[in-house]
Amino acid sequence: MLLAPVDLLWNGGIGTYVKASTESHAEIGDRANDPIRVDGRSLRVRVVGEGGNLGVSQRGRIEAARAGVQINTDAIDNSAGVGTSDREVNIKILLGALVREGTLSIEDRNALLASMTDEVAVQVLRDNYEQNVLLGNSRANAAIMLPVHERLMETLEARDELDREIEFLPDRLTVQERVEAGEGLTRPEFAVLVAYAKLALKTDLAATDLADDPWFAGTLAEYFPSALRERFGERLAEHPLRREIIVNTVVNSMVNRGGITFADRAAAETGATAEQIARAYVAAREIFDLRGFVVAVEATDNLVDTATQTRLYLDFRRLLDRAARWFVQHRSEGVDIGAEIARFAEPVRILSERLAGFFHGDEAAQFAARQAALAAAGVPAPLAHRGAGLLEALRLLDVIELAQARGWDLEDVARTYFLLSGEIRFDDLLTSVSELPQDDSWQSMARASLRDDLYAVLVDLTASVQTHAGDLELDRRYSSWLDGGGSTAQRAAAALAAASAVPHPSIAVLSVALRRLRSLVR
Repeated sequence: MLLAPVDLLWNGGIGTYVKASTESHAEIGDRANDPIRVDGRSLRVRVVGEGGNLGVSQRGRIEAARAGVQINTDAIDNSAGVGTSDREVNIKILLGALVREGTLSIEDRNALLASMTDEVAVQVLRDNYEQNVLLGNSRANAAIMLPVHERLMETLEARDELDREIEFLPDRLTVQERVEAGEGLTRPEFAVLVAYAKLALKTDLAATDLADDPWFAGTLAEYFPSALRERFGERLAEHPLRREIIVNTVVNSMVNRGGITFADRAAAETGATAEQIARAYVAAREIFDLRGFVVAVEATDNLVDTATQTRLYLDFRRLLDRAARWFVQHRSEGVDIGAEIARFAEPVRILSERLAGFFHGDEAAQFAARQAALAAAGVPAPLAHRGAGLLEALRLLDVIELAQARGWDLEDVARTYFLLSGEIRFDDLLTSVSELPQDDSWQSMARASLRDDLYAVLVDLTASVQTHAGDLELDRRYSSWLDGGGSTAQRAAAALAAASAVPHPSIAVLSVALRRLRSLVR
């Protein structure tokens, strides 16, 4: 039965039924199942689900995954059960206090508990769903990101929070072999790394005042079922584990949606603290409406292929990553989550709906091609439109910041900004930066710095053109401004175009292009 060619092998029993070919039965330590145990590489199933504990050894999972089987770990597959227990305890802590003070009788308490069963089930299955989306997304670029995952493992080891040997994660030599073979971590390995990434981030945030930000009152309320919120919403802030619940919720969102290495990379490349990164992430998440985006993508389940969904998720992850860094870098004094949402959310929403009309030249053609590709894959028109412009939406932060600082018309500044972006083929420069290697932390930081500098100089260019030629018709602004710079500006523009036209440019070429762009602004 274990070796049958079927879609799903579901284990709900006791004992270990699958091991690695490199493991002996004695190493498994489950003598009762020795006669029927099989090797992971011999499975002919498409998916393994583990309802029991350790139905497959971790080495067996990794071997099966490398043979093409879709398999997580028992901790992931059983996470809804653990989540239910956690929520039950936290709900009972709150209700227990109400019973002791006489506000609620035991009978009412029990009835209230029972009434919340279905909603708690939905909540914990939502967590399980998001973790599986995370693992699927991680597998999509596992080979490219392996050096980054290696650095996260090194960071966790340096903190004495991870022992790779105990957790059967690849050592440095094995990682190098996989890099050379074009392979990445498997789903079971990612499942382990996810847990450690979340634990480390929770430890860091628990020591901060993040949970005391008034904005997170809503986060705390959403954790509890609606029946509890409606009757005792004013008592939620008294929960003795209020801070832990908020931190846990924030961390789950950061890792599930931002990615396993999101916080670690942001810290290494910006020097920001965990709290600064978390605040920036939450602000970016709300401003760019992660919730609305996720609802739209999930509505295409079983209608659109997984690869297309994954591409949408990964593009939004990149948007969150870069937007969070934007806030870290532009708010050195710290991010006031509520204030930033109030400042940016509505302008971002308005400009995002009009984004397609701002593009010029190749950027307009590239947007149209992305939108057409998504539509051809079955993505509904509104989501295809949004998905095609996800990464470009990041630039709206600069547009809004500039317009508000100078008191200029928001849409007019946006039109100037994207006109210039098309004229200097800015999107091509950004794409070239994204294609640079990130085999070590220095290369990753160089990429990030180069990207930030490009964005900054485009803002300066927009400000200069808007100041000196903003009263002209849109299609005349750049040419008129350039003519005003004389032969020096013309030479700088020509040199920028030459550097931008180099196929697969190195960091040296891109650095020269950036210098020419700065020269053009001057």
